[in-house]
Amino acid sequence: MKIAVACDHGGLNLKKAVIAYVEKCGHTVVDFGTDSTASCDYPDFAVLAAEAVASGECERGILLCGTGIGISIV
Repeated sequence: MKIAVACDHGGLNLKKAVIAYVEKCGHTVVDFGTDSTASCDYPDFAVLAAEAVASGECERGILLCGTGIGISIV
């Protein structure tokens, strides 16, 4: 399965752990960012992942952020 993954700066460490686990389970990960702990505009990354799922490029998506609220709005 091809899985889109994206996060804000608050979810970066968890995203790294999730990617490692998902790949260990034999799935393919498409990482849409962010790759930094610097404050960022999370919608820029979440929209890319959501569009990849909506278009069928990826079968599922995992979005992570510090609270889960902002990224879920996207």
